Amino acid sequence: MKKSDRRNFLKSSGTALLGSIALGSVQANNIPASSFQDSKLKVWSCGGLAEAMEPANKRFEEIYGASINYSGAFAAALGKSLFGGAQTEVFAPRVLALAQKLKKQGLMLNYKPLCFTKYILITPKGNPANIQSIKDLSRPGVRISLSPKASPPGGKATMGILKKSGIIKEATKNIEYKGDCVQMDVNKVIDGKADVGIVEQRIVHLSNVKGKVEVLDIPEEFIPAVPVPFTIGIMKYAKDMELAVAYVDFILSKEGQNYFEKAGFIPAISDEGKRLTQKYKVSDD
Repeated sequence: MKKSDRRNFLKSSGTALLGSIALGSVQANNIPASSFQDSKLKVWSCGGLAEAMEPANKRFEEIYGASINYSGAFAAALGKSLFGGAQTEVFAPRVLALAQKLKKQGLMLNYKPLCFTKYILITPKGNPANIQSIKDLSRPGVRISLSPKASPPGGKATMGILKKSGIIKEATKNIEYKGDCVQMDVNKVIDGKADVGIVEQRIVHLSNVKGKVEVLDIPEEFIPAVPVPFTIGIMKYAKDMELAVAYVDFILSKEGQNYFEKAGFIPAISDEGKRLTQKYKVSDD
């Protein structure tokens, strides 16, 4: 379908493009399959979203015929490059304040809640140290694998959890492996060289980790707010606004959000996601 034909289709269906950007009213499923044949869209996201974004992008390409030029990297670095003049058409960052700043400066037209992360405890299979809660990380002799120097918000978030749980002094003494790589932390736990680690739930959904560790919840009140929400927004540089809107609508559809759930995130459209949207005030109003 030609771009002019797509405009006519959207108009004939009673949907105004500008209204769709503001209200999110255009649904990707209302647009005919392969309607963006040979179109291209540049999408950036926080690197942690890659396991969900890549299969979702592939599915979008299959349905609509467009080509997604995707990059996933450290969100703060991508944000810095955007403020420095770099351009992308759709951006999905972690940290709500980054989306808010991009919109305030006119670089992002709008943003919507995408998904939420969750932090958990992991132990070796069988949980040999009998870890039952976050408080057990303060027990003498418990071997913790943690990366305080991991790229933000990774290291900062895990140390923040120890602080909010009231055990940072005791637990810090138990950090046997103070690295800067979350994957190395996980490997220590898998190999039984550490009794426990703190990671995002998405980590245990990775193919090289899945089924190799035990998982315990961390109470929500101990988890810092900053790293929890992810958003997705259309940038002012979008060359084909209809394509950008259709892409975001697909990512936020039931099918699109399923990829994020499979990757270990909490989808924004789920009941839990809606609760977290309200709790963290993820709105661009």
